[in-house]
Amino acid sequence: ISSLLYSPNFSWDAAYERELQTFQDIGDAGEIWFGEESMVRIITWLEKHKVPLDSSVLDIGTGNGVLLIELAKSGYMNLTGIDYSPSAIQLSEKIREKEGMSNIKLKVEDFLAPSAELSGFDVCLDKGTFDAISLDPADAAGKRKLYVGSLSRVLKPEGFFLITSCNWTKEELLNEFREGFEILDELPTPKFCFGGRIGNSVTALVFQRK
Repeated sequence: ISSLLYSPNFSWDAAYERELQTFQDIGDAGEIWFGEESMVRIITWLEKHKVPLDSSVLDIGTGNGVLLIELAKSGYMNLTGIDYSPSAIQLSEKIREKEGMSNIKLKVEDFLAPSAELSGFDVCLDKGTFDAISLDPADAAGKRKLYVGSLSRVLKPEGFFLITSCNWTKEELLNEFREGFEILDELPTPKFCFGGRIGNSVTALVFQRK
């Protein structure tokens, strides 16, 4: 994710309008953030820890909704995706229709100011949305606090929060979510080697709400 996302010329709506047009033209669902393996990591963790298939799952910043499609294919039945971009929700609705997954709920929502009905979820997922908020030059620190507050409201006590980030290290994420959440697991992500040092370009963590 680049800081260009928050340049004056960048528009999430415009980006998803382009993806929507591409889907209508050639049936391409668009980019999968962090790649296919990021979805496999999430689904594998949920299955390994026997998270019930009827658990309520919220995908924060769902984009094209492909993660929800894969969860539905894995048997999960109570799925909701939100995005503040109406174009993203239009795209995810069309992909949902194509895949025949009518049980997936999709809504235009600003997660920093969630509606009252957005609550009581067993699992919340984030692939890149917290990253994008963190790059917003307009009071990024304040918006990160709003995000954590929203997460505390929509996720049930003892619910799981799975976050995938390319902008934050494990230690930084532990600090960001220190109030109200505890770390449960770190998921394996691709490693890189530079200058003789090994590191991770992506961080994937599982938190539990206290």
